[in-house]
Amino acid sequence: MKAAGSNGRRAAGSNGRRAAGTPPALWRDADFRRLWVGQAASQFGAQATQVILPLVAVVSLDAGAGQLGFLRAVEQAPILLLSLFAGAWVDRRRTRTVMVAADLGRALALAAIPVTYVLGLLGMPALLVAALLVGVLSVYFDVAYQASLVRLVDRDRLMQGNSALEGSRSAAQIGGPALGGMLMSLFSGPVAVVTGAFFFALSSASIHRIRGHERVPEPAAGPARTGPQILEGLRFVAGNPALRAVGVASALFQFWFAALMTVYLLYLPRGLHLSPTAIGLALAAMGPGAVVGSLLAARLPGRLGYGKVLVSSAVVADGVMLGVPALHSSSFITLPALLVINFLFGTFGQLVNVTVMAVRQGLTPVRIQGRVVATINFAGMGLTPIGSVLGGYLAGSWGLRTSLLATAVALSLSPLFMAFSPLARLGRRLPLPYGTPLQAPRRFTPAGSGTRRARTGWPPWRRG
Repeated sequence: MKAAGSNGRRAAGSNGRRAAGTPPALWRDADFRRLWVGQAASQFGAQATQVILPLVAVVSLDAGAGQLGFLRAVEQAPILLLSLFAGAWVDRRRTRTVMVAADLGRALALAAIPVTYVLGLLGMPALLVAALLVGVLSVYFDVAYQASLVRLVDRDRLMQGNSALEGSRSAAQIGGPALGGMLMSLFSGPVAVVTGAFFFALSSASIHRIRGHERVPEPAAGPARTGPQILEGLRFVAGNPALRAVGVASALFQFWFAALMTVYLLYLPRGLHLSPTAIGLALAAMGPGAVVGSLLAARLPGRLGYGKVLVSSAVVADGVMLGVPALHSSSFITLPALLVINFLFGTFGQLVNVTVMAVRQGLTPVRIQGRVVATINFAGMGLTPIGSVLGGYLAGSWGLRTSLLATAVALSLSPLFMAFSPLARLGRRLPLPYGTPLQAPRRFTPAGSGTRRARTGWPPWRRG
């Protein structure tokens, strides 16, 4: 793939070598290792924070279902409000700078929580402000991170790079929730929050050490105007049936998953009477499964086809969550069953995530990577604040078990939609990016349907 404005040059971090596509070649790249360490630390902090902040609200501040739903909505609202702007903004800047600043800001926002505790000011308002700041900065970090790999490595190593990066995220899913739950059981909530701040600071320091030349796309002629650039990204995604299907499937999943997780985080301590340590352990079980999913994602799409992997993995991942409402606190199999359910969810959910990220990166021109990421994130996660509020409302109105069952059933709408969309017909080869000048293709040709039509097959999908 020739990057716009780069004349096909490779990043300096790879010293101009033509990659052989083997793991040692990628791991010898010092800049990739720094990105990997920084991303792993950031994901570790994010995973720990996702457990700690709700538990601080529930355990330390005695928050109710409505307050917990509102807390999650506040943290997720920036996705709806800022994603499109962030995509256009990131496309004009170095992703390294954006990631460093975002992680440093998240570290400071979380570090303020123990300060307010010492001053006697900690309450839901302070927690909401911290959650909002973390949410805003997470939008910019996520867009920059998902656009960064394609600027640092060549197309033929995207799948390998994504597998490694997503594998580190899986490892964070193992340690982050478990450590967060353990710290909540040993110390007060404000002390546990420091864990997330530490890992965000570590990530900022590691990514700051990236020294190679980043392939920053050349800006379009004329003054950079955010509005037209946002519209360009929207048209690029909306003009293709497969990308439209990505947005719908992602929106269905993220909306109902946000509702389910709000109820889930209430159901574990109050419905199943699990301790914070047990909750962290149960959630951490997604991590080992996600490691397995990352390893499988490096091979299965090329052998079975991207469509088969996406649809079947989504069906299994979402379907296993139906087993959670059947559990009871008095049963000795409750915790082991949660471990199995979360392991399977992590495995097959990760198969979806890794596969789709590589496809999207491979088919999108470098200069609009940020806008495509932001558009898909906007479509997929923009409704999550409403889903979180709905989950809190259902938990308070219907009861925990009934609302958990209802949201788990609704979660299956996403794979059901995928099964009847162009995404289900994807073949075994990674599609090529559409050429320049940028315009959405008018026809979708499934892989394997005859003569390969380079630069006209568009099969990305990401559930976020």
